[in-house]
Formats: sequence, C-alpha cells, structure tokens
Amino acid sequence: MKKKYFGLEMPMLIVVALVVIFATGMGILSKDLAGGFALMLTIGIIFYEIGERVPIWNTYIGGGILLAFLGTATLVYLNVIPEEYVELMDNVTSDPMNFLNVFIIMLITGSILGLNRDLMLKSFAGYLPTILGGVLGAAILGILGGFIFGVSPSNTVLQYVLPIMGGGNGAGAVPLSQIYERVTGDAASNYYGFAISILTIANIFAIITGAILNKIGESKTNLTGDKYTLLRNSEDIIAKEDEADTVKLALIDYCGAILLAFAFYELGKIFSDLVWDKIVPSVPIHTFAWMILFVAIANGTGIVPASLRKAAKDVQKFFTKNMILVIMVGVGADTSLEKLFAAITPGNVVMAFLIVIGAIFGSAIVGRLVGFYPIDAAITAGLCMANRGGSGDLAVLGASDRMGLISYAQLSSRLGGGIVLVIGSILFGLLM
Repeated sequence: MKKKYFGLEMPMLIVVALVVIFATGMGILSKDLAGGFALMLTIGIIFYEIGERVPIWNTYIGGGILLAFLGTATLVYLNVIPEEYVELMDNVTSDPMNFLNVFIIMLITGSILGLNRDLMLKSFAGYLPTILGGVLGAAILGILGGFIFGVSPSNTVLQYVLPIMGGGNGAGAVPLSQIYERVTGDAASNYYGFAISILTIANIFAIITGAILNKIGESKTNLTGDKYTLLRNSEDIIAKEDEADTVKLALIDYCGAILLAFAFYELGKIFSDLVWDKIVPSVPIHTFAWMILFVAIANGTGIVPASLRKAAKDVQKFFTKNMILVIMVGVGADTSLEKLFAAITPGNVVMAFLIVIGAIFGSAIVGRLVGFYPIDAAITAGLCMANRGGSGDLAVLGASDRMGLISYAQLSSRLGGGIVLVIGSILFGLLM
C-alpha cells in the first residue's frame, strides 16, 4: 500500500502543491476562504511531514505541528509569501473569517459532550485551584529569576508574570495594557510592546514543554490519563458503558452536531454580550466560558441525544487531526519574528522559561492534590495559561497530543485569564 500524506499519494500531493504555489506566485490565487484554505493546508502539510521526520525535533521539540507554526513565520519574515496572501491567511484565522473560532467551537462541543458525565462533573470542581496553583508557581519562579537578572519582584510580576499568565493577547496583553494606562497614565503601547514580546517567547516554551511532557507521560504512564480527562482513579466511571459508544450514525447526524455546536456558541454570546454585560459590566466573562458552562449543563442533564453526542465527538476528532494545520499556519503568519528576535535577551528568555516551568510545577502539584493526573493538569492549567490564548491552546495541545482536553484549556485561557486581569487591576494600583 502506497504511503499517503493527509490522504494524498506523493505524486498527487506534488501536483496539488505546485498548482497552489504557482497561483500564489502569479497573484491569482483567490482571496477568499477557498484560496486561504488551499494555501494554508499546502504550507501546513509540507512543514508537518518534514517536522515529523526530523530526528529529535519530531520527538522532543514539537514535531510537525511546531514546524508548521515556525516554518510559516519564517516564510513571512523572509518575504517568501506575498503580503496580500499573508493578509489573507490572517483574515482566515481571525477576523473577518475567524476560522479559529469555528475550530474552538467544534473542539469544545465534542470534547465535553464526548466526556462521561460523572467524570466531567468531578473533574471541573477541582480545576480552579489547579489554575491558581499554576499562577502561584509562575510567580515564585519568576521572582527568583528576577533576582538573578536584577528585576524587582514587583516588576517581575507586573511585566512578566501577568502578561504570560493572562490568557493570551486579546484577552490578556491588550486589556492589561489598558489597565496599565488607566492606573499609571502612561501610554498603553509602552506596556503592550514588551508584554506581547515576552508572551511570544513564553508561548514557544509552552509548546516545546508540552511536547516534552507528552514524552514523559509515555514513559511514566502513572502520571497521565487517557488524554480526555484529568481525573485520576476514574477507571470505574469510564468502564460504564455509554450509549453514545454503540450508536450507529447517519451522515445527517454530523450536520446536526455542527449546528448544535454553533448554537451553543451563540447562546454563550447572548449571555456574555447581552445578559451578563448588563448585570456586571466591570467583570466581563468571555463567550467561550459561557459556552463551556452550557455544553457541560447539557451533557450533565442528558438532554443531548446519544447520536448527536457521538457525532460531535467525531467532528472534534476530524478538526483535531486535520484542520489543526490551518490554525498553526495562520498563527505563524501572524507571528512577528522581528519583534521576537528583538525581545530575545538572556534575561528575558530565562525569566520566561522559569515562569513557564513554575506554571507547570504549580499546577501539577495542586492538580495532584485535588485528584488530577499531574501531567495533564500541568498541560491544561499550567501551559494553557502560559501561552497566547486560543491559538496557543491549540498549539500546546497539538504538541502534547491532548486535543481531547480543549475544554479545560479554554477554561484556563478564558476563566483563568479573567482571574489574572482582576489580579492585575489590583496589583497595578498597589505596586505602580
């Protein structure tokens, strides 16, 4: 049987790639979703297949997923991709097409509806302390690093720990910079420029350490679970037969599952923008946080038929295994290597690394205490706090082979990021 690369045999892959590359070089590739997907999948598949075959890189650094991200960023930095198509890829990933949202919506719905109800309820309860453990661990090691490089504890927390642990760019660095401007009177851009640079460095460390934790889990199986739940000693719950595991699906069930996922997202948006924003406007709760809550309630109450639950899980698997490359290429196209290089000083790199390591150990220790597998707790409550939000979550989970934990990762980025903003608003007033 001939080797296939994402369903394509090598001659067909070469022909497809040449068509897309030629159209891009001539400037006639369509500037719509079809053209964007064609270019991003072509770039992603090529880098992915290379990254999966490079020794050491494929085992410990992040494999094809990370190379798709860094390889695309390098192509953009070297001006290999025409600017109009760099903009197209950014448009596909974020606004106005925002495929990133679609990706996260499908993963949240499938991961929660595919989770055993008892397991879901028990594991969500201990997650908030695990997040806080990661933030505390990050602060402790960050402050120790600050002592080494002559950075005061207050500046370490405000300029390094908060941006890294704050839920990414749009939900973290941007609102933190606005809080900074409101409290200090200094321009928000003065805080944001450094914050996004240090966050980008930490994001790369989070991806790499996610891959390393996955390898550790493969050799130390007692430290990790089935990659779908955090809870230890859950074998008895998992052993119970779930009707969704045996139901036979029709193609129409997948359409229903996709519509259901979008409806959950819109319900979350109603509560985020229309209901909660009117009740407590000073404490915003992200749409995805509301969505997770509603999908969890739907799963816990059993109102979603088994056929839709299984279809939602299958859709999640499709997006996880295939469409992740579109996301990684889009994130790479939006990453400025120039700004990253400018921020790469020995002090910044070491401090960002220590903060990521602190997040790993803090969340792993607290996670273990509340009944979680330490590796899975470290990846979701630790690394998914120390990355660039939604896109960072996908990169970390991809590198660590734990896409089934997306709902926990999103709780870190959304709920955990909101907690960090509250902490930041208090500390800016006290320490600046």
